[in-house]
Amino acid sequence: MSKQEMREEAERLIKEAMAKKTVAIKQGDTRIETKCGKCGAVNKVSAAPGQSRVEYTCKDCGHKQRAM
Repeated sequence: MSKQEMREEAERLIKEAMAKKTVAIKQGDTRIETKCGKCGAVNKVSAAPGQSRVEYTCKDCGHKQRAM
């Protein structure tokens, strides 16, 4: 099966599932990877849909800051 055939099959299956209403699509949280401004450690932060800035505390040094 070629890649194009696999894409077409996947699209067909998605359309069938949407028509049957067996699949519910919802928007989930966004995961942001950001560096701490104080110590430089990488932190993973979750942002709810519609939020542009999220407050978080660094996991290593405890510094409170905001991520975009």
